[in-house]
Amino acid sequence: MHKIHPTADVQTHNIGKGTTIWQFCVVLPDACIGENCNICSHVFIENQVKIGNNVTIKSGVQIWDGITIEDDVFIGPNVTFTNDLIPHSKQYREEYDKTIIKKGASIGANSTILPGNTIGENALIGAGSVITKNIESNTVWFGNPATQRGVIDENKKIHYF
Repeated sequence: MHKIHPTADVQTHNIGKGTTIWQFCVVLPDACIGENCNICSHVFIENQVKIGNNVTIKSGVQIWDGITIEDDVFIGPNVTFTNDLIPHSKQYREEYDKTIIKKGASIGANSTILPGNTIGENALIGAGSVITKNIESNTVWFGNPATQRGVIDENKKIHYF
């Protein structure tokens, strides 16, 4: 069984057991959310979104069409995803650029993820970073634009350059 706060507007039925959706969230009808997720307050999830199991999405995040978040991912507060590099008012695309956040990745608060990029497994994105390209697995990135600043070994220890 999942838990949905009474002030949340959750229109999808595709929610895994053990998932909690907190106050003032909006989840559109075609979104898919896995098991044991924690969707914090003031999160918006659009239709063409897939969220895996054991995902934490902190407050103030919007997840737009074309974004896939795999298992065991952490999305920090106010992370900004985009799905269109050249947006225009009242012009809607039939398909949006695909962004994939791979298993075990962590994205720090206030980071911006430009569309069409993949963040690799277990990658760590530091707070306030701007991601403009694909990120390899087991790497550490931060800055604007983000640059690689380290690697993560098999024991999950970070080694900075």
